[in-house]
Amino acid sequence: MPATGLRIALFSGNYNITVDGANRALNRLVGYLLRQGAAVRVYSPTTGNPGMAPTGDLVSLPSLPIPLRPDYRLASGINARIRKDLAEFNPNLLHVSAPDVGGHRAIAWARKHGVPVVASVHTRFETYLPYYKLGFLVPAAIAIQRRFYNRCDALLVPSQSMVDVLRAERMGTDISIWSRGVDRTIFSSDRRDMAWRRAQGFAGDDFVIGFLSRVVMEKGLDVFANTIDELRRRGVKHKLLVVGDGPARDWFSERLGDAVFTGYQSGSDLGRAVAAMDTMLFPSETEAFGNVSLEAMASGVPVVAAAATGSENIVENGVSGYLVAPGDVAAYADAVASYALNPALCKAHGAASERLSRAYDWDTINQAVADTYLRVIRSQQPKA
Repeated sequence: MPATGLRIALFSGNYNITVDGANRALNRLVGYLLRQGAAVRVYSPTTGNPGMAPTGDLVSLPSLPIPLRPDYRLASGINARIRKDLAEFNPNLLHVSAPDVGGHRAIAWARKHGVPVVASVHTRFETYLPYYKLGFLVPAAIAIQRRFYNRCDALLVPSQSMVDVLRAERMGTDISIWSRGVDRTIFSSDRRDMAWRRAQGFAGDDFVIGFLSRVVMEKGLDVFANTIDELRRRGVKHKLLVVGDGPARDWFSERLGDAVFTGYQSGSDLGRAVAAMDTMLFPSETEAFGNVSLEAMASGVPVVAAAATGSENIVENGVSGYLVAPGDVAAYADAVASYALNPALCKAHGAASERLSRAYDWDTINQAVADTYLRVIRSQQPKA
């Protein structure tokens, strides 16, 4: 079966409500599949003021607000309207991307109708809970995810480190890598604009430490702030640039003190802001891939990141950046200080970052997903 024979029903927990790495990857995948002649229909919670326009046809799922995360909604199931829409679309494969109630019900529908299921894993949901004082729920969250992923025919994960995590937690056996690419029309060292840097209050010789992500606690904001405190105690001169927005912005701004916040950026403005950094500090332990690490690397910016799922498969330690034991504030400060005190090293690691980022091509990466779809469909067909 060629890609033109694919009819994919994609269930997302948050397809375009907010702009994050997972949503951008899903929208880019749908765009690629449509260009190959596949039919795709997306089912997701929606809001009246989404973060971005959806790619392809989007059907609104029943959903509920999430008290601790007002920027997201929780799919609450599949009603008669959705079941009718699915029957009319008649998919030959169902893709689920979040282990929420909507995803569980979608798998049940697929099993009832003999439709194979592929799941993509975009984040380590259980790692979010401690940041909201819900760490006692981690074992239950892992058990729910295990049941969810073991009901699927195949899994797609963004990095080898996530393959290792899922296998260790007994979540699925057919696991393939769906990596991530980077848009070189946006992210490049050529986007560095010294006039823009000066307009933000940075002198030409200032050492700028950047943070690039949604501003939410699970991105390691506390470790970032503690590392900055340690650099100040050591007398390491620097300036701070935060690119992104989110519900923890006020907390982060107050905690950091003198920092430049650009807010949400996109397109060429985003590329310019990232290229303005001298290094990016990204201590998040919750990533499945680490899209922002790749974007910084493509911009010629060396990354100091947690040696955890995601970035540890992108950053080459001591070559294109540094990988630090999660939560080790002193080690993060050591790594960042090495760049602040040695501009030649910072420049060399930045050049290596940009070179290594060229291996991540979106079309090649998304074709691997289409190939997985086709393989799973063929494996379900009766043998001749």
